[in-house]
Amino acid sequence: MFQLLFINLRSQGVKVGLGEWLAFLEGLQMGLVVDMESLYGFGRAMLCTTEAQFDAWDVAFQATFAGVELPPEISKAMSQWLANAEEMLGPKVPVDMTPEELLEEFRKRLAEQKERHDGGNRWIGTNGRSPFGNSGQSQGGIRVGGKGGGRSAMQVAGDRVWANYRVDTALQIRDFQLALRLLRNLVREGRMELSLDGTIDRTAKNAGEIELDWQRERTNRIHLVLIMDTGGSMDPHSRMVERLLSAASEMKGFKSFSSWQFHNAPYGWLYKDYATYERKSIPEVLKDFTPQHRIIWVGDASMAPWELFSAFRGGSAYDQDPAHTGMNGLDWVQLIARRCPATVWLNPDPPRYWDHPTVSAIGAVVPMFPLTLGGLRDAIKRLKQPRVV
Repeated sequence: MFQLLFINLRSQGVKVGLGEWLAFLEGLQMGLVVDMESLYGFGRAMLCTTEAQFDAWDVAFQATFAGVELPPEISKAMSQWLANAEEMLGPKVPVDMTPEELLEEFRKRLAEQKERHDGGNRWIGTNGRSPFGNSGQSQGGIRVGGKGGGRSAMQVAGDRVWANYRVDTALQIRDFQLALRLLRNLVREGRMELSLDGTIDRTAKNAGEIELDWQRERTNRIHLVLIMDTGGSMDPHSRMVERLLSAASEMKGFKSFSSWQFHNAPYGWLYKDYATYERKSIPEVLKDFTPQHRIIWVGDASMAPWELFSAFRGGSAYDQDPAHTGMNGLDWVQLIARRCPATVWLNPDPPRYWDHPTVSAIGAVVPMFPLTLGGLRDAIKRLKQPRVV
């Protein structure tokens, strides 16, 4: 049963590690879980590392335990038999039955039972050793009546109240801003300002004589650059890219922000505006790049192979400077990546579509991540790896 839970969790993208799984099983052996309700809460706490995985947990929990926990099909009389039972102290008796066996046996005894039972070891009752009922000495089983949270575990899982926290849902501007904020690298190099905490600390160390502590304001040293593929196969993703551009433009914490455009692959130029034909040669753009620049490419990277691997010569929008001839689109991507190793590529297409020659080629040069909340967080972590000098 629990092996199936592990498989269902992994199929939902919850990467349960060996240590987490062993800790979960150890908790079960210690008796921390006595019913489905406690299993739901305990399992989620042990096996989910972020709230973004809660919805995947609900899906996996339902797939594993659907049918194990039934609403008690009992009469009004039996409900009264099971009400108002007093708790008994004593050692718990382990139940040596699988959830499927428990459920089948519960149904049999429910059909056979004709009267109230207290203190027994077989029927559905209270204060006994039977695995069915409540307030008894059985460790595990199916609780019927008695104290509880008021909602079944399967009902909670079925509600899927955490669906909005999934990492593969459509990203909004706020999502982009929260992820980009993780990229900031604050250092004290701004204007001088009074530090209240420092002043209090220094005054306390100075026997109460006020001693002001001045420190430089914390500023962000990171320059953010967004390079976006536009037109063609990117048209269906235009609104998503616009949200990312808006989020980056509205954030005030970076040292600077700039955005550029290209179509399919850069051919010696990056464009500010295709409508006005405002552009700048890539060598000129690279002159301004420093080790503090972080580059985020956005594009599906999917095109005809000749567009990426052949040297493009001529053709209005792709008109090249004579010094650029002989370089293909992939050469330009490599040139930018060498200048700024802190670079990632966000692909709006699902990874199942990445088995394409041009996507694979670009992914081999620039680390590629899906344009989802989880993919964006992983991309930001990758951008933070290079040490800022």
